[in-house]
Amino acid sequence: MPLRAPSIDDAALLGQRLEAELGRTIVGQRPVLREILTTFFAGGHCLLRGVPGLAKTLIIKTLARTVDLSFNRIQFTPDLMPSDIVGAEVIEEDRSTGRREVRFMQGPVFAHILLADEINRTPPRTQAALLEAMQERQVTVGGVRYDLPSPQFVLATQNPIEQEGTYSLPEAQLDRFLLNVVIGYPSAAEERQMLAQTTVAPTGRPQVVATGEDIAAVHGLVREIPAASNVVDYATRLVRATRPDGGEAATVVSKYVRWGAGPRAGQALLLCGKARALLEGRATVALEDVQALALPVLRHRVLVNFQAEAEGLDADAIVARLLTEVPSRA
Repeated sequence: MPLRAPSIDDAALLGQRLEAELGRTIVGQRPVLREILTTFFAGGHCLLRGVPGLAKTLIIKTLARTVDLSFNRIQFTPDLMPSDIVGAEVIEEDRSTGRREVRFMQGPVFAHILLADEINRTPPRTQAALLEAMQERQVTVGGVRYDLPSPQFVLATQNPIEQEGTYSLPEAQLDRFLLNVVIGYPSAAEERQMLAQTTVAPTGRPQVVATGEDIAAVHGLVREIPAASNVVDYATRLVRATRPDGGEAATVVSKYVRWGAGPRAGQALLLCGKARALLEGRATVALEDVQALALPVLRHRVLVNFQAEAEGLDADAIVARLLTEVPSRA
């Protein structure tokens, strides 16, 4: 039954059902699944990064099968054009009258759930075609604006190892991803289970457990979750401590960071913190929620300098140190 006015318990139960359906297909990767669902409940977009063969695409396709929403996949390639994503105007002729008219043909971006597979394999011009869609939930073609379906959830995958024939994502586009989720290798037990499970006849497709109305209702409920002033203050301090040119920069930031996170990072910390609390059936956001989400929120918004690269430090290492330097209470 649609969740027209869901309670916190209703939303938490929906999250459990979604996670259970994902778990029927995906072996292990529970933290990854929880972070993706956190982004889904928060109404944002997610970048999933990992080496090939770790089920990045499968996770997204499975999630799309558990909700009654439209789904499209775009395989990004070097020759992909912006019109291949957003659509294009075509001229059609009425054979009976001979009259010609211009009609807009929608591209694959017109879907509730969009999988942008290997997004770093296409040039920046095509990557940028997603910017308006991700931020404004609309596209503009020939001076006409077309609204996208709502809710809309863009999940992009990225291979961090193979660099030949790839293009770095523009910083403006990276900032539109609410979370940057890193998926690693499974444990030995999980890998054995995966091998046994995927080399036999399939046992069935995931069941649909949510509608678009359910998800839209949860998006509204997430924003109603209160955040205490000390939690908002901590999120503010954490983000401002990432900026090396500010007076509030942490010591590790002043030494190793070239560019820090903007205000969207603070918004992401609080919004995803609320979604995480909701998934766990809690009515308020805790400091632990902000701390748990600091890595996926900040790792793509903190740019390290040459000294950090020379010493083998990446954004994850900087954020980890940042959490020890920034006090949870003023």
